[in-house]
Amino acid sequence: MKISFAEDMRRIDASVVQDYGLPALALMENAGRRTAEEAAAMIGTPSGKVFAVFAGGGNNGGDAFASARHLMNMGARVKMFFAGERDHLGDAARAMHDALQAMGVEIRPLVSDRDWDRLRVSLRFSDAVVDGILGTGVHGELRETVSRLVGEINAAGKPVMAIDIPSGVEADTGRITSRAVCANRTLALGLPKIGHFLGQGANATGELLVDDIGIPHALLEGDALRQSLITRETAAKILPVRPRDVHKGSCGRILIFAGSLGMTGAAALAAESALRIGAGLVTLAVPERLYPILAAKLTEVIVVPISDERTGHFGGIKALEEALSLAAHADAVLIGPGIGRAAETSEFVRLFAADVKAPLVMDADAIYAFRGHLDALRELPQVPILTPHLGEFAGLLSTDTETVHADLLHMAREAARDHQAVYVIKSACTIVVYPDGDAFFTTCGNAGMATAGAGDVLAGAIVGLMHQMESGMTPIVGVYVHGRAGDIAYEHCGNGLVAGDILELLPQSLRELS
Repeated sequence: MKISFAEDMRRIDASVVQDYGLPALALMENAGRRTAEEAAAMIGTPSGKVFAVFAGGGNNGGDAFASARHLMNMGARVKMFFAGERDHLGDAARAMHDALQAMGVEIRPLVSDRDWDRLRVSLRFSDAVVDGILGTGVHGELRETVSRLVGEINAAGKPVMAIDIPSGVEADTGRITSRAVCANRTLALGLPKIGHFLGQGANATGELLVDDIGIPHALLEGDALRQSLITRETAAKILPVRPRDVHKGSCGRILIFAGSLGMTGAAALAAESALRIGAGLVTLAVPERLYPILAAKLTEVIVVPISDERTGHFGGIKALEEALSLAAHADAVLIGPGIGRAAETSEFVRLFAADVKAPLVMDADAIYAFRGHLDALRELPQVPILTPHLGEFAGLLSTDTETVHADLLHMAREAARDHQAVYVIKSACTIVVYPDGDAFFTTCGNAGMATAGAGDVLAGAIVGLMHQMESGMTPIVGVYVHGRAGDIAYEHCGNGLVAGDILELLPQSLRELS
């Protein structure tokens, strides 16, 4: 399934009318009916229940008027509030307004103090709320009336069904400049929007539902849409079936450089993750001082010491020569988990990355090594896969996480193009962005995965797949399998899950794709 910007949906809506001859009123009717059905399902049954429905002055308001009519037909009582003016409504929205009014529904304005008093009383005695105040066109600060209305809805604490996107969320970024409706459910019309997944919008959206509302699917699947969801179907389609006659060598010889004093766990998690996702042979290269710890800890992984002059971290010409010699026999390489930020380690990373020929994944402190050295990143002989979290991504770009949060997809696309790298950026929704601009958003993952070591497991999963399938596609499958394993773990562990829980469930998640 594709993901749209606000302008994409405006273009699609226009094409529905101009190229297919479908009236806007038909789409609005479908949107209203589906909203009513999902709002009713949210609280079990609509019969005898009271819904406070809020409409704004745009097409979202027309959807809200239509939903109110359908809720009434289902046996619900409706309290209808309108934060706009009838004369400013478009033709379709005005028709929905007038049809509801013809049914005898009082469409209440929000002008006087008495109007606001009546609003608060209605909210207190309502069973649920439908939010159709603002649509995908919102940018910046809300008007005072709308901001006040959003505050009243949130303060009421009722179950909220948002139409298309919660009012106050910017559709293209997920940014909330002032305040936004906190929805329990959001029904995306046509396609999901960027703001449903990124930034504060991910929190405001609640459970995301999607309905095509009758839009021809050819419009919803067009090549002009460069963002897609990573679904189970997507991952299963690009993951090849493993032949019966494979052997450990044909399943990938993976080399991982990881660990430093105090960071042996990151090395172990990444190496075991590569094995758990099906790699045939995994070699973990560690600073010599760490070798006894990890050789004792890991049974199935080949642990190799790299000269470190007893420092406990990577660095120096001898270590670089040993590392490149190992990499000459590897099908794919991961460098970074837990390696630390010593100056000589960062230099080691840059020199290694500039010379290694195998497909390369860089995580954590390997990404840190390129801060202030973006020219060196651009000049690498391969297209590396970088797996930063938001802070690491912001640091690489010499900015702050707040700036990145505000426009993550745009900044990720620019970075992928400029650095000629694939970015796997870990946030509320992990995204995979390619140098050509294609972007993929995960449908898996949960708040419990905000735990130390989860990123090391992801990096290991991605590199572990790199000889089992086309290496450029491994981030998509790796992100899905990792997120799905996290979701399975969350069912049992909740917010107490640890990275090891995700690691242990990678095989189950992978098996679901078979």
